[in-house]
Amino acid sequence: MIHNNWENNKTIKQIKCVHANAKKFVVDTTLTPGKTYDVKNETDEFYFIIDNSNRIGGFRKEYFKEL
Repeated sequence: MIHNNWENNKTIKQIKCVHANAKKFVVDTTLTPGKTYDVKNETDEFYFIIDNSNRIGGFRKEYFKEL
């Protein structure tokens, strides 16, 4: 269960949220457009970041742009 330790991992890079308008999911409570987030892990489709709830969360890459 490697994902249990992602909060303590080094930051890979930083990304900026460009929108929180999800079609299927509610992300506007955990993401703030314009805010910069630290990426703790990344897959082909998702960034795993520390979100506004101070917990690790996986979000689609379409909500962000790389800095």
